[in-house]
Amino acid sequence: MTAINPPTPVPETSLLERLRRQEPEAYETFVRENIGRMLTVARRFLKNDEDAQDAVQEAFLSAFKSIDRFEGDSKLSTWLHRIVVNAALMKLRTKKRKPEESIEDLLPNFLENGHLNAPNTPWKSLPVDVMIREENRRHVREAIDQLPESYRNVLLMRDIEGLNTTETAELLGISENATKVRLHRARQALTTLLEPIFHEDAES
Repeated sequence: MTAINPPTPVPETSLLERLRRQEPEAYETFVRENIGRMLTVARRFLKNDEDAQDAVQEAFLSAFKSIDRFEGDSKLSTWLHRIVVNAALMKLRTKKRKPEESIEDLLPNFLENGHLNAPNTPWKSLPVDVMIREENRRHVREAIDQLPESYRNVLLMRDIEGLNTTETAELLGISENATKVRLHRARQALTTLLEPIFHEDAES
């Protein structure tokens, strides 16, 4: 009996052409192939699942309306990813926000001699390794959620979603230098939040 091979995925160039012709089947294919990952992206920014779904729906609509402006210098999914991040940020901006808490208490402070007042205890693993390990992802996610929104968003965009500094700055409407400063401070604060957890893990 002859083995039946799985159907060959539709090449992206073909899908793009069909999207530009506004073929309903192409829309369905594009949504089906990307909606799962895009919902995951939106949920990182929006704690409410309904808001995340709304943001993704708005992103798909925006993508379909602007498909003729897609220049093809990246993958369709990469282009859509940026639209989803932007839609999530827009959703955050429309919500009533409480005054943002200060991040200062989570940042290192130095003595007059230049030494850290309370040096962090070394972890068993490097932070990047810690974030990759499955059993620690929940701790990392909870710690990120504790960061003030302006710092959390920069950290998510740069370290989790993989956007570069220029893209992050453009989406947030701030300078590249401000983006770098926020990212540095967010990483320092995240280290402070995670240090007790993983120091305890290192000793166990």
